[in-house]
Amino acid sequence: MEQHQQSDDIRHFDHCPWLFAEGATEEQRAAQRERQRRVGGDSEIGENCYVAESAAVFPDRLRLGGNSYIAAHAYVTGELTTGTDCTLNPFATVRGTVTLGNGVRVGAHTSLLGFNHSMEPDRPVFQQPLTSKGITLGDDVWIGSNVVVVDGVTIGDHCVIGAGAVVTKDLPAWTVAAGNPARPLRDRRGGAPAVAARGADPLTRFADTARAQATDVIARCWDGDRYVDRPGAPATLRAHCDALEIADLLLGSVPEQLTAEEHGKRLCAVQDPETGLAPELDGPVPTPDADGFIGDGPALYHVLSLGYALDLLGIHFPQPVRGVREMTASQLVERLEGLPWREEAWGAGAWIDAWATAAHWNLRHPAGDGGEAGTLEALFGWLLTRADPWTGMWGSPSPEAGRLQVVNGYYRLTRGSFAQFGVPVPHPERVVDAVLDHARDPRYFGPGRENACNVLDVVHPLWLCGRQLGALGKDGGYRSAEIRAWAERQLAAALPRWHDGKGFGFGPGTSGPGPEPGLQGTEMWLAIIWYLADLLGRADALGYRPRGVHRPEPALSLGAGVRAGS
Repeated sequence: MEQHQQSDDIRHFDHCPWLFAEGATEEQRAAQRERQRRVGGDSEIGENCYVAESAAVFPDRLRLGGNSYIAAHAYVTGELTTGTDCTLNPFATVRGTVTLGNGVRVGAHTSLLGFNHSMEPDRPVFQQPLTSKGITLGDDVWIGSNVVVVDGVTIGDHCVIGAGAVVTKDLPAWTVAAGNPARPLRDRRGGAPAVAARGADPLTRFADTARAQATDVIARCWDGDRYVDRPGAPATLRAHCDALEIADLLLGSVPEQLTAEEHGKRLCAVQDPETGLAPELDGPVPTPDADGFIGDGPALYHVLSLGYALDLLGIHFPQPVRGVREMTASQLVERLEGLPWREEAWGAGAWIDAWATAAHWNLRHPAGDGGEAGTLEALFGWLLTRADPWTGMWGSPSPEAGRLQVVNGYYRLTRGSFAQFGVPVPHPERVVDAVLDHARDPRYFGPGRENACNVLDVVHPLWLCGRQLGALGKDGGYRSAEIRAWAERQLAAALPRWHDGKGFGFGPGTSGPGPEPGLQGTEMWLAIIWYLADLLGRADALGYRPRGVHRPEPALSLGAGVRAGS
């Protein structure tokens, strides 16, 4: 029992090493001195330091300044030199030649990679010699979580690097930077944000403007207590989630109205502990249908928006979504057969998007409960056998709406299933044919008629199928010239729609939130612009990449999901 308690204490200090100085017993201090002695190599560790038992520290040379720590599961090799009061947080990786000044904070899961491989064409990469220019960080530098700093970079004193950034170039002192690749946003001392040089790529100019104004765009939609989509609108859960997505995308941080912990607590509190559903703010918990899940309402989309907002915060739904976890394969097939494919294919696709996304969150939940065996496989089996081989889609067009319901339903359906789980879509060439045909419909794509929903529901299928066909950003792929021409037109129309200090409106007319700039329109158009740019091979000029609902990468492979649920 005593040994078990001691092991728990070590794990606690490993993950919270700042507590060690005041909370450790003399026996634990002796064990820590022994841990430091066992580091090996040419190592010198200063006073009041902590090296986690679970950290993999195998340096050639280590100089750890006083009052510094290396936390749980960090990985340190090569030559590391730090000043005083430096911290490597859990799962940080530091390799090659790295030098830190005083008071440097390195966030969890961040990598400082002070080495590289040669890439000469005369031999395989694994046989290439290593090179090392080294990484240097100045004093008072804060590196957020999931950042990558590559070899040869120098980051000046007092810099702050937003979460998820990839730093490939030197940054001067006092710079706040974020994005992939990282770009300067502003000066910590209150100076003006970095502005792209005259004549720079229009995408770069747009992205720099959006970053510089992102804080104001979000603050405009804070009513003093909660987030609203636009001033005067009611507070909604989606508005809070959109604010988090915009801040993550453009600033690499959380909206400044609350701390990250406060954002997480508020959002987790919305989920109903019995059903795992998230109702609208101040609204009732929806009543599940006979099969345990719901058929419509805001809680369906909250599976996406709330789930990914929590994911951006590094946390998860407190509870699995019960109706999806307990649904059997036969119940799912019965539900799929009863969806309104003929009259409302968008609603059918939206339901599948929510169900599959809930299954994805359940598989990633710490409880590891993927649900009834075979249910997820039943979803993909049903979809693959029901896709129309002439269009690659589900549902039928109508004289009244044309292909709108079918194409928009296709986006929602494939976003939550095939794209999210990394499964190839059926008949990708036929999908491209159908989507391009729809994109010529003047009712939805005539001058001034495009809204965020309709454009997103075209660009994502073209991007998804283009990637699968190996033609993304290239000439010579299936109908690539037409795809690129459409993307160019849409991009040219979208960029000027930004309203200074307010962001994007959803679109003209009464569909969705309407034309007034707000959080939903801003979040969606930022993602749309990335996809349009990536279709053209120019997304790098934006310096951002969606990580939430509209992330381009699969969130979970079907193979991993099947193993977890079996």
